[in-house]
Amino acid sequence: MQATKQEEPSPTGEQSETAGSWWRPVVTETLQIVVPAVLLALVVHLFLAQATVVFGQSMEPNLEPQQRLIVDKLSYRLHPPQRNDIVVIDLPYMEELLVKRIVALPGEVVEIREGIIYVNGNAVAEPFPHDTSAFDMDAVTLGPLSYFVLGDNRSNSNDSRAFGPVVREQILGRVWLRYWPLHEIVLF
Repeated sequence: MQATKQEEPSPTGEQSETAGSWWRPVVTETLQIVVPAVLLALVVHLFLAQATVVFGQSMEPNLEPQQRLIVDKLSYRLHPPQRNDIVVIDLPYMEELLVKRIVALPGEVVEIREGIIYVNGNAVAEPFPHDTSAFDMDAVTLGPLSYFVLGDNRSNSNDSRAFGPVVREQILGRVWLRYWPLHEIVLF
């Protein structure tokens, strides 16, 4: 007697379709989650808020190098920047974003005498810790939509004294929150 090898039944078209389509629900569900999340993150980044890092010592003692910040991009669409706001600036000829403080507003005349800031001839109150090194700067009249920015660490800051006033379009937004390191979280 001769034994014959019995062939196993081949999968039907339905079985192979089921076996090959297991990935469709996974892809569909992934797309339903990932695409909206990416779109939401993109909208937030472009129009509402942005994370950034402090580089350098120009804002010491108020902001330290490598601290992480959230920049509010929305509020300046509703009202103009204000004096003493800490802002993030994007200058076209610099690789890094700069974090500085607004000290003078459009149309004002700003000068510095012995480290004291004068706007329209009056000394400006600066109710925050900052470098008080004595230095002078001749008067500068700001144009429309121009702002004069300084670092809080005035003796170690690349700011409007070096590159001139910044225009409104160069201000990305106002520093709203320091979130890192965790033990130094603060709203501005």
